[in-house]
Amino acid sequence: MPTVEVISVGTELLLGQILNTHGQYLGRELAALGLDLYYQTSVGDNRARVIQAFARAWERSDVVILTGGLGPTDDDLTKEAVAGFLGLELIEDAASRRWLDKFFARRGRRMTPNNLKQATLPQGAKALPNPNGTAPGVLLETGGKAAIMLPGPPAELLPMFADHVRPYLIERWGGGRTVIVSRVLRLCGIGESDAETRVKDILTRQGNPTIAPLASGGEVTFRLTAKATTPAEGSVLLDQAEAEMRGRLGQHIYGLDQQTLSDVVGDQMTRASLTIALAESCTGGLIGHQLTQRPGSSDYFRLGVIAYANEAKTAALGVPAEVIRDHGAVSEETALAMALGVRRVAGTDMALATTGIAGPGGGTPDKPVGLVYGALVWPGGEDVRRWDFIGGRQHIKERAAFAALTMLWDHLKGLRQTGGVAGKDGTGAGAGV
Repeated sequence: MPTVEVISVGTELLLGQILNTHGQYLGRELAALGLDLYYQTSVGDNRARVIQAFARAWERSDVVILTGGLGPTDDDLTKEAVAGFLGLELIEDAASRRWLDKFFARRGRRMTPNNLKQATLPQGAKALPNPNGTAPGVLLETGGKAAIMLPGPPAELLPMFADHVRPYLIERWGGGRTVIVSRVLRLCGIGESDAETRVKDILTRQGNPTIAPLASGGEVTFRLTAKATTPAEGSVLLDQAEAEMRGRLGQHIYGLDQQTLSDVVGDQMTRASLTIALAESCTGGLIGHQLTQRPGSSDYFRLGVIAYANEAKTAALGVPAEVIRDHGAVSEETALAMALGVRRVAGTDMALATTGIAGPGGGTPDKPVGLVYGALVWPGGEDVRRWDFIGGRQHIKERAAFAALTMLWDHLKGLRQTGGVAGKDGTGAGAGV
């Protein structure tokens, strides 16, 4: 199977001034074609470094795709670097020159001399038409390998790849003869090290599909990737791998692929005809934001209160002043009182509350930065949990919001497993979640 490598040229990428979306796009496209992409490199607008990056890629890959650096300015030097490394002369392409002349004539603009470099190609190369700009792409085959150069602007690169590069890869390099399909298992309520330990033997003997763990923001994911001759065959391979993973981690898997925890929770509450209210302190409305991202969330979300100050907790939620005085604003008791208070105000089936210390200041030896309490209440029941997070303020807020939603998901999952939901009378009657 031929291997492909992508080199993104542009100092602005290294400086973080623009996001390298080309790498993401090309990665998806090449995977869909069943072509192996093992390396991606970003390099600045420096001839020597572009040559160095290309030389390394040319040595280890069959197809090298370069993006950017095809324009008219002095720092557009991708063609020059590739041609120089391969010992090829740059020659003006008649069709590309005619396109440039027409492009400027139609706009009533004078073409400056530096634009003519866009009409040059390495000897033996083919121009890839660019109806959306002035710089044609370049397709060069030599020595049994291929170098493909694409313009940097997305409005030019994407259609050029779709119209010219994809068909070439399919015909010449076997793209489409195999497919690469992926599925992501999304977990909550378990850490990355614990999850990986439970499936270590599966990871050790993996082949096709491959399985890769990843943790971010309190969430653990496993990406399953299969290579097959058809999408249907790949799906069967993924089904088998997923079934084995669920045998070890099923109680923590909340969703697949692009599903979010808030989406899944929203679906559960909708099916069960349950409603919820929120009282947030340290999370600052982040949980409410996530729950209301789902269309139709008004079916279950009734009220959100951001009660940051102690006085607000008392005035808006009815948290007794003595609870805060005796136990502190960040405490199990205050979190529970906040949840009970907002449920009473909103008249909902459930209520969820958070209070904590997001930092960077405000921590003490007994209550350090990162300490968060979450409380969930429902008719006849309550659940209060303590979490200790590390990291910066935003990280702690995001982890706390995810942990609170996990607590809610745990509760709804338990109701589904018992075949009912806790109704307003606390009897547990109702439709399955």
